[in-house]
Amino acid sequence: MNSQLPEHIRARIDATLDAVDAGLRTRYPGAGDRIQPVHTAYVGADRATADTPAEWGAAALELLHRHADFLVGLDVTDALSAVRRRLTEQPVQDLRIDFEDGYGFRADAEEDAAATAAGKALASWAGRPGAPTSFGVRTKGLAAGERRRALRTLELVLDAAGGVAPGFVFTVPKIRAAEQVSAIVDLCAGIEAVHGLPERTLRFELQIESPQAIIAPDGSAPISRMITLADGRCSALHFGTYDYTAACGIAATDQALDHPAADHAKAVMQVAAAQTGVWICDGSTQIVPDADPEGAFRNHHRLVERALRRGYYQGWDMHPGHLITRWLATYDFFRTATDVAVPRLQAYLDRRSGGVLDEPATAEALATTVLRGLRCGAVTADELATRATELTVPVLEALAARTYSAPDPR
Repeated sequence: MNSQLPEHIRARIDATLDAVDAGLRTRYPGAGDRIQPVHTAYVGADRATADTPAEWGAAALELLHRHADFLVGLDVTDALSAVRRRLTEQPVQDLRIDFEDGYGFRADAEEDAAATAAGKALASWAGRPGAPTSFGVRTKGLAAGERRRALRTLELVLDAAGGVAPGFVFTVPKIRAAEQVSAIVDLCAGIEAVHGLPERTLRFELQIESPQAIIAPDGSAPISRMITLADGRCSALHFGTYDYTAACGIAATDQALDHPAADHAKAVMQVAAAQTGVWICDGSTQIVPDADPEGAFRNHHRLVERALRRGYYQGWDMHPGHLITRWLATYDFFRTATDVAVPRLQAYLDRRSGGVLDEPATAEALATTVLRGLRCGAVTADELATRATELTVPVLEALAARTYSAPDPR
């Protein structure tokens, strides 16, 4: 199609827009092919051992058996047997050994020993059936009084682990300024060089738990800049429920994942990270199934379901009992979502409306949801095949990437 605009004007427009396109492709490459875990279990470094994931699974199973009748009432899709299998086979998908708030400040010799033990535990999980598929540590923060300790702990962990195992990531708490991210990138490059590690193997997560990370002193929203400054090394943004709400002045009795202040922060994180390949991880609840197990189960199940409906597909778990309701709410959510998505995707492939006229963007979202259900184990490939033989994983991936082409009918 020809334009009546002079060639020099069209060339100037093309040059401007080609540069814009290139910048957008760099900053927003899409979700990528990494598989996001449904949760991150946090365990203090004084309590974490190589056996921790199995011990959490055993404790969760014991709680499930003891409260099975109550938990059946929370289940809307008969997922409890699948959850029981999950707790038996791989209860913890992602785990951080915590050297920050869950550990505190201790004598250097004590933390040195704990860091070495943590590195050995992490190394023992790499590739082991039933162990977490991703893992790492949360170091202390970057403030002047603790950054040297954080650096030493990280180096000791890596030395004891024998390097950067597949799935390793470290979490940096209390991020307050974008410039801190540049320092973390320099730290990663320095450790790789000094310790003889392959370049760009170290990845980190930013823990967003300060209001200054949401709105900077100049009024800007700095998380987008943080992701850019991370130079592709930032794996995820984790929300810190209690530090954030406390810093906003929320009374202790009202600090919770569903407080409006927390919702605002997570919405900003979600928009900033959209299409960058950086994951969002919801925070934690301090209500654990000890004194009132059934009340804690009900509360955690509600919070996980609420987060999933808002597009936060990962969250912290602080107690073995949280594994039960994490997996139960997640499986229920994706089983129900798949029941809705499959006929709409089939209608999309058949170019029928099925009562809802879906566009490519909707097909992308529907396919992505089904893929998440498959990858977390809520739905099996065999179950999906009985509902729609055309919806294979390659077809779903093509729909999610908007690269699907209908096969030639000839």
